Amino acid sequence: QVHLVESGGGLVQAGGSLRLSCAASGSIWSPNTMGWYHQAPGKQRELVAAITSGGTTNYADSVKGRFTISRDSAESTVYLQMNSLKPEDTAVYYCNVYVHNRNYWGQGTQVTVSS
Repeated sequence: QVHLVESGGGLVQAGGSLRLSCAASGSIWSPNTMGWYHQAPGKQRELVAAITSGGTTNYADSVKGRFTISRDSAESTVYLQMNSLKPEDTAVYYCNVYVHNRNYWGQGTQVTVSS
């Protein structure tokens, strides 16, 4: 079993920055992928960024050049540094871990970007 705890969401003005953190506990064995998804009201949950246990990253086109995903494997923690935030980035952000052929989700953290 894997348990995820997210932190770092909040309200920020357009152009500002936020850093999300997600600490994972439980059986986090390699290989695995940790990532962030977001879901805006009335829309489907979408991948924002992901990073494998080998360090390979993947980003949604809408956040390339603005967001950076990183991880501390020793601490089983994944981070999302979000810069140059836009109102359209407003959503609930969910941490995800894919390991042992299963998906695990955090409870979500709200990010609101005001114009």
